[in-house]
Amino acid sequence: MQLTIDHTAATPPYEQVRSQIAEGARSGALPVGLKLPTVRALAEELGLAANTVARAYRELESDGVVETHGRRGTLIAAVGDSAHRLLAAAAAEYAERAHRLGVTREEAVAALRTALQVAYGA
Repeated sequence: MQLTIDHTAATPPYEQVRSQIAEGARSGALPVGLKLPTVRALAEELGLAANTVARAYRELESDGVVETHGRRGTLIAAVGDSAHRLLAAAAAEYAERAHRLGVTREEAVAALRTALQVAYGA
């Protein structure tokens, strides 16, 4: 696993780590079950603080990209299954909240489209 950090970029280092690992997992470059380096080892390799790498790992775990198994370490999860499951749960939560707020389906979809444009950049 070869990660690179651009210290001059506007993107924070933890996000650079998170996005590179997430993309590697999605593309298959980092196969399911691959054991990631320890937080300390990766931080040392990249010249980052351990808390920076720990934050990236926490966010990856929250997104279902990795699983942490105590002494067995942090492993790449089956991203497709967990990502789709998490996405479906988020969509259901959004739909329920929009309904409780009393907005129409069209208004809810329009708000979602706007949010997606912001997140994905146009």
